[in-house]
Amino acid sequence: MALFWDRGYHATSMKDLEQVLDMRPGSIYAAFGSKEGLYSEALTLYARDMASEFSQRVSSQSSVLNALASYVRELGKLNRDKLPSCACMLVKGLLETGESHTLQRQIEASLSGMEGLFRQAFQHAIENSEIARSGEDRYQPERLARWLQFSIMGLRAYAQRSGNQRGLQALANDLADDVLRLGTL
Repeated sequence: MALFWDRGYHATSMKDLEQVLDMRPGSIYAAFGSKEGLYSEALTLYARDMASEFSQRVSSQSSVLNALASYVRELGKLNRDKLPSCACMLVKGLLETGESHTLQRQIEASLSGMEGLFRQAFQHAIENSEIARSGEDRYQPERLARWLQFSIMGLRAYAQRSGNQRGLQALANDLADDVLRLGTL
């Protein structure tokens, strides 16, 4: 997964995969069917890990808004030296696999799954009166989930292009504060 996350799908060669996996091409094809099949497995693993990390954070705190804010603040600590890439592997894949409808559908489904987890969290916050029920569209769980996913994508893109750790953390803190302000509506 790390090789694809770092280099992307197209920049990762079969030679790179052979070396990292310590497998011959025939073994890779036998195990995964193709480079695309291996990439698909890596995407599945990445999406599962991200969803699990988010769900654990939300379930470990009594306040959903505090859990969401905590999750966002952690993103401010993204570090190029500790991760293959600061950018989201799903977003990187979405941008570079346009010719593969199969991969595009898989990535879209994974992104929709994360958005669904965000929507459930915001719905739970509304049900627990952490966010006031409002007839305004912008305070509906679906819209809040899209807003949060959009914001996180931007934050992670900024983390990828910038070596400014202090600036990244400040932006993550701003986003976390915006999440918490939803509780003051």
